[in-house]
Amino acid sequence: MTEKIGRHSRFYAVRVQLEAMAVAPGPRGWFLEFLVFGFKQGWACLFGGLMLALLLGTHFFWPEGAPLHRYDAITIGAVLIQLGMLMFRLETPKEALVILIFHIVGTVMELFKTAAGSWQYPEASLLHIGAVPLFSGFMYAAVGSYIARVWRIFDFRYTHYPPMWTSYVLAAAIYINFFAHHWLPDIRWLLFAATALLFWRCQIWFRPLHLHRRMPLLVGWGLVALFIWFAENIGTFARAWTYPSQNHGWHMVGVEKLGSWYLLMIISFVLVSLVQRPKGLDA
Repeated sequence: MTEKIGRHSRFYAVRVQLEAMAVAPGPRGWFLEFLVFGFKQGWACLFGGLMLALLLGTHFFWPEGAPLHRYDAITIGAVLIQLGMLMFRLETPKEALVILIFHIVGTVMELFKTAAGSWQYPEASLLHIGAVPLFSGFMYAAVGSYIARVWRIFDFRYTHYPPMWTSYVLAAAIYINFFAHHWLPDIRWLLFAATALLFWRCQIWFRPLHLHRRMPLLVGWGLVALFIWFAENIGTFARAWTYPSQNHGWHMVGVEKLGSWYLLMIISFVLVSLVQRPKGLDA
């Protein structure tokens, strides 16, 4: 067991112990399963949670006139978080690879979107590319980190998953539309329809404790998109970035952004599937 645990994250040993517990059926067992579900979700959100804490902490406590720009401090802090998680085996090298991929994909999108005026970074920084501070890529990486970790921790399985190539084409079309809609008609409603057509039968099976439970994958994506929208409101409140309508004061990000986050969830999910291939129930 020690050798096997050594190849996994530090949480692996805890998860093995939790899943080995004998639980009697009934309300007490369901409550315990719910607690373990929450604990696993919290562990999967570790990178994103630390990033949000970093944004809020520097927003409230970073001193004016400090020799180091706040945005640069966030970038350095994000790198230290990443190194610390690897050093203390809080994430696996495969998950770190996912974070790197998301950092690159997210930074490319940020460069384009800030140039188009979709949002802006109102503070100064030295560690940046164009108008984009380098910590911005870590915000996308937090989404990738969550999906990669929750996929492993809950032992995801799938039924009626569409052919892999169709998901690649869909994700590519969504990514292109994020750029192209600035010049061409926005086809997001067609993309939503294509998503529903491909995945309406797909069920995701996840294991909180002993048994696999199921949920329509389309619903699961929607729930994650909702929590990303909550996190985005925290990020804009901390002035990590702002939308043009927030120049004269913070207000909540409109619920219409949920659609954008839903589409980004699909891209994120497909990118993770390149590293962690979807398995069936009998795998």
